[in-house]
Amino acid sequence: MSRAPTLTRFLIEQQREQNTLPAELRLLIETVARACKTIGHAVSKGALGEVLGSLGQENVQGEVQKKLDVIANELLLDANEWGGHLAAMASEEMETIHLIPNRYPKGEYLLLFDPIDGSSNIDVGLSVGTIFSVLKAPPEAAGREVTEADFLQAGATQVAAGYALYGPQTLLMLTMGAGVYEFTLDREVGAWRMTDGPIQIPQGTREFAINMSNRRQWTPHVERYIDERVSGAQGPLGTDYNMRWTGSMVADIHRILKRGGVFLYPADARKPGKARLRLMYEANPMAFLMEQAGGAGTDGTTRLLDLSPQALHQRVGVMLGDRAEVAAATQAQAAMAQS
Repeated sequence: MSRAPTLTRFLIEQQREQNTLPAELRLLIETVARACKTIGHAVSKGALGEVLGSLGQENVQGEVQKKLDVIANELLLDANEWGGHLAAMASEEMETIHLIPNRYPKGEYLLLFDPIDGSSNIDVGLSVGTIFSVLKAPPEAAGREVTEADFLQAGATQVAAGYALYGPQTLLMLTMGAGVYEFTLDREVGAWRMTDGPIQIPQGTREFAINMSNRRQWTPHVERYIDERVSGAQGPLGTDYNMRWTGSMVADIHRILKRGGVFLYPADARKPGKARLRLMYEANPMAFLMEQAGGAGTDGTTRLLDLSPQALHQRVGVMLGDRAEVAAATQAQAAMAQS
């Protein structure tokens, strides 16, 4: 593995040989990766780095911010605002977009990120991550300041997406629309090295990830979908399923990309339209990765990447993973919507 190509070499080869990667996008991805490396270092220090605990204040989502949420957000802003690759940024932790200061050159890309996914795991030493998505600013934004409306693009328009996973190893998963690749941080030399890819989700894995404590909120059809799987070999499907749930979307999605299965976070059936996950910061980038790895992603009725965002912090139900399992879960949910 010591000879595995670095992230920089991989990106340059994509740019030169495959002609699939603009130079400015390559530099942007490298900048995001460096910021993730710094965040991973902060996560690994834990209490020694004084990054644990909450600030006692809420973010725009109405969630209590952890210290690391704010630290990671600032690291991503500081790392990316001066490089000249971006027109603006948006973060799950901020109410509105972050414009590139006038003292810096501006580029044609828009960066969205969830600085720390799985914040509830920080203080107990479990895996957390950073999710990011890259869009191109629309042509009509040329010559003027970017607005929130410029970010409201369907997920299918993403030009790159990925996540960093801060766990036993620090990993970076990346797609630019031509497959999904995994990079592992070599801490001895400080470089990301490619350790897997192009990744394909194993098909037929009998495993699902869902927060069972929300059962009372599911539609009857989602409840039936889960009941059929937890009833095991004695149930209607005649086979045993495993259930896994970490409370960190990055960790659950990574397991599914590598091992197969399906991730479910359906919208609340009792309050139509109420959902937990954010379309722009979580669902879209993860759906892009899943589809590039041979999987699928829907909101229960519609392909996630086809949804037209109506707001920067819009929330959505999510079903991601093995195509067959996503289809089964989606059909169950769609049947309820039509009844």
